[in-house]
Amino acid sequence: MRTLLVVLFDGVQSLDVTGPVEVFAGAETRCPGTYRITTASLDGAPVRTSSGLTLVPDRALAEAPAAHTLLVPGGQGTRGPDPRLVDWLRAHGRRPARLVSVCTGAALLARAGLLDGRRATTHWAYCATLARHHPEIDVDPDPIYVRDGSVATSAGVTSGIDLALALVEDDLGREAALTVARHLVVFLRRPGNQAQFSAQLAAQTAQREPLREVQQWITEHPDDDLTVESLAARARLSPRHFARAFQSETGTTPGRYVDRVRLEHARRLLEDTADGVEEISRASGYGTPESMRRAFAKALGTAPAEYRRRFRPAATP
Repeated sequence: MRTLLVVLFDGVQSLDVTGPVEVFAGAETRCPGTYRITTASLDGAPVRTSSGLTLVPDRALAEAPAAHTLLVPGGQGTRGPDPRLVDWLRAHGRRPARLVSVCTGAALLARAGLLDGRRATTHWAYCATLARHHPEIDVDPDPIYVRDGSVATSAGVTSGIDLALALVEDDLGREAALTVARHLVVFLRRPGNQAQFSAQLAAQTAQREPLREVQQWITEHPDDDLTVESLAARARLSPRHFARAFQSETGTTPGRYVDRVRLEHARRLLEDTADGVEEISRASGYGTPESMRRAFAKALGTAPAEYRRRFRPAATP
């Protein structure tokens, strides 16, 4: 039995709480006796979330049981937190076997000195602020979650679900985590080193229609000729003008955008189909399995075959 203690406070982001809790509750339903979930606020009083919902905790933090996993969510309430909450975290945050934050919950851990000397992440919009206010922390703005020893930090809202699934996999195994993910209709169980944005979200949508059409073409045809020259011809621009305009309007170069689209396409095929690596490498525009292997090693730190082993469900639900 592992006790999960979730810290509540006024201004908490409701999904930061309910997302991970649903994961652990789902695991407990399928494997009874594995998790006991407790929520607690400073005084045991109900808290109002940033969206206006009211959450009723089980008890006050002073009465909370010893936790195996302490989860600190984020939300607007982390911007000017009650000093008593920071003091409680400073006094109790090192005791659990695992310390976990979601979104700007990392800011509370940082105020309590619990991230000093560690690598951590938070919501992309607050990474620069966290790094500026706490230079003793190695803030990584890119991944959806970071695990540094017994401390795990995750990016905005839904990434808390990804991190919770990873922790369930640690505790109960891959099949249990995949069963919970399927039950929650999670489209992809994302690895921690996946970027916070997909290619389409990371890049801005171009203002000019020819460039928007090129962005859509790249997404729909990752196996096509996507050189700057070919894309420029599709946009009816010179290669030099196209490259400059694309970066100016999307915030990234054509080459980086293509690389990200191809990686995401290959990941989806590895997760959702039984196609061979050679077939997927062609369909994703890599041409050869070796080119795809190098791209996966650089971006995700793993080979395509190992990625499939870890993230493709063993059976169809």
